[in-house]
Amino acid sequence: MVFIRENSVNDMFVVFRVDASIEIGSGHVMRCLTLADALKNEGIECIFICRDHNGNMQSLIQNKGHSVILLSSVKEVSSRFTSQHPHQEYLSWLGTFQEEDAQQTIAAIQTLTTSKLAWLIVDHYALNQEWERQLRPYCQKIMVIDDLADRFHDCDLLLDQTFGRDERDYQALVPEHCTILTGSYYALLRPEFAQWREYSLQRRQQPQLKQLLITLGGVDKDNITGQVLAALVNSHLPHHCKIIIVMGEHAPWLEIIRAQTQQLPWVIEVKVNISNMAELMANSDLCIGAAGSTTWERCCLGLPTIMLITAKNQIFAGILLKKKIEVIEHIAVLQNYLFNFFSNKKYLYEKLNILSKKSRELTIGLGTEKITSFILGN
Repeated sequence: MVFIRENSVNDMFVVFRVDASIEIGSGHVMRCLTLADALKNEGIECIFICRDHNGNMQSLIQNKGHSVILLSSVKEVSSRFTSQHPHQEYLSWLGTFQEEDAQQTIAAIQTLTTSKLAWLIVDHYALNQEWERQLRPYCQKIMVIDDLADRFHDCDLLLDQTFGRDERDYQALVPEHCTILTGSYYALLRPEFAQWREYSLQRRQQPQLKQLLITLGGVDKDNITGQVLAALVNSHLPHHCKIIIVMGEHAPWLEIIRAQTQQLPWVIEVKVNISNMAELMANSDLCIGAAGSTTWERCCLGLPTIMLITAKNQIFAGILLKKKIEVIEHIAVLQNYLFNFFSNKKYLYEKLNILSKKSRELTIGLGTEKITSFILGN
């Protein structure tokens, strides 16, 4: 797809280089969209450059009012990568080599303007300083969103919203002039989470269990949702408890999940591509969720959570979060855990109260505002 924009050297605009796919999931695009929406509200035009992977989120990005340039997909690229590559898995997510991706990104930017971008924002595990150095001449500043702290970056601003992450983890990985912002205080949350926070915390003063929310990523390629539902069958979750499952339109197991819910004793609703997650979380009493960016959304609202680690890049945060929320590192233990969790009603309500109070301390939902102000130079 070719996207042509009329050149205007007076316009300030920001380009995001980020991907979504069945393998990558939707989290990287979603947190970039949060920031892009905030910048748009300040009059900044945001353009996304994404590779045309299966499961890309072009439609959602465009529906949010942002432009998208799709880089062509590359088929059967895995044989081109050697096992010696330090980021083998993530390079395969990129779908090509950094050099090729950089050249394609530069070509895309050149269709937009003849002047330098104000900011280039990069959120991709497969990209590092080699890629960023090639893009340097085409932008005034580079921002990297990361949570791995495992590779060098050539950037002016680095954000890692992981709870417990210290800026010292990145000091040797970025230039001296780079501003490093770390920790869940800077979590990129949409403004509605801060708006729903007071209501959500207020209703948790008297713990109850009338609504269980299950949200395991927009894609959930390994069908963790189905495994959670199977584990709930032998638990003591009250039959009067309503279950709401949130999934994305590209989730490969969506129809299987819908069929599975018909065999279960609870009232279950499967929601797809919702736009009111803050409201839904605020009105839920417990969540079984993935260890991704929605972690900070749940914490902002004090939503008691049983968090499942579903990818290796979630382990660091998961270990540090154990004192704030319930963390399940291996899905194999989930059935026994849920059986015990729901067995004792008095213990259950005490646990819900403790989890809510501890998790709400992690973020108050103003991270996006802070990052936006920094980008605008305020």
